[in-house]
Parts: sequence; structure tokens; C-alpha cells
Amino acid sequence: MIIITGVSRGLGKALVKHYLDKGETVIGLGRQNFVEHPNYSFFQIDLSLPTAINELDLSWVHGEVTLINNAGIIGEIGRISEMGTWDLENVLQVNAIGPMQLAKRCYNLSSKDNFTLVNISSGAASRAIPSWAAYCASKSALNMLSETFYLEELELGRTPKVYAIAPGVIDTPMQEEIRDANPKSFSSLQNFIALKIEERLFTPSYCAKLLDQLLSKQYEGVVFCDLREL
Repeated sequence: MIIITGVSRGLGKALVKHYLDKGETVIGLGRQNFVEHPNYSFFQIDLSLPTAINELDLSWVHGEVTLINNAGIIGEIGRISEMGTWDLENVLQVNAIGPMQLAKRCYNLSSKDNFTLVNISSGAASRAIPSWAAYCASKSALNMLSETFYLEELELGRTPKVYAIAPGVIDTPMQEEIRDANPKSFSSLQNFIALKIEERLFTPSYCAKLLDQLLSKQYEGVVFCDLREL
């Protein structure tokens, strides 16, 4: 069973297609669904709501489980000192708190030693980018939560596979949001525009294949991975 969040677009949608093409049973979680397939089930959820995960019926989770926490948001792009209402709480909820709430629930319903957790992180987790404070902080938090969860379960003699993955820069709607940012508030804007113009963005389908290649390898206890290094 493969559970994927944020399936309405981008990498999440590509991952659903990739695994369905392989004959896997896939569960999609998100706000909208655009896939119909006999091996696919969709559950609508708004991951920005703090109570959403705890209220979600997960009675169908059992046995061997792979959870791919893909859903994420960039948040408001701007300098902390210049923002009116900062959306830090919302970004942390979607990018870090919600994913680990879901991981906790799915893990405890799974067979534990046959559990794989994939948290889609970012290079921004370890590199501060001006005007991305909430996003950087949320991905950094997700990395530490991922590693801590893995180490805690090792202490209990359990062996889940846990990854926090930097996927590279992917051609998704999030990149469109980034390119639409106010140039006065985002000093790196031209760098991201250049990535698009020069066709240096990865396609979602390519990243889905790379991620599957990584998960197909024997797990060596390395939590932090960059798909660009495969």
C-alpha cells in the first residue's frame, strides 16, 4: 500500500501515475482528485487544518505501508520585517506538523518493520533563503522530525525506513508561484526565472522515477537524500 499526499498536481500527481503504472495499490490524500483507476482510492483532506489528520478515518491502513508526504506550500514570499500577517503557523502545519501527525498514525496501524516513510523536504532545509523564512524553517523542522523518529524507533528495536528527500527544483505550480513573487521582496527571483527559461527544471515524472529507484535500493539507514545525487 502506497499513500501519497498532495496528489492534485505536481510531483504528487506524477507519483500516483508512476505507481499505478507499476500495478501498485495507491491511496491519494489531497484537496482535489483528477485520477480514476481501479487500484486507486482518494480521500479529500485539507492538510492546513490542525485537526484534519486526527479526524481522518485510517481504518484501511494495515500491513506493509509506504507513506510519501509530498504535500507542501511555499507560503508568503517576503522579508519577516516587512510582512503584515505572517503565515508561519500555516506553513509549519502543512509542511512539517501535518506530515508527522500522519506518519505517526499510519505507522502505528502498519506492521512497523514494513513501514517506509518518505518526507519530501528541500535543499532549503539546510540553506537559508531570504524571503523564504517560513518555508526554510518548516523543511528544516521536517528533516529533524524525520531523523528523530527514525532514531527513536531504532532504540525500540524496530527498523522502519525513513527518508527526508530533497528532490531538486521541479517544474510544478509552486515554481510558478515563486516566479510570480514581487522582485522587491525576493532577491533570488531572477535565479528561478532563469531555471525555467534555460529548461533546467526537473519534470515531475522524472523525479517520480528517481524516487522509486531510491526506494527500490536496500536501505542503509541514511535519512537525508538528494535525488540529484542518484
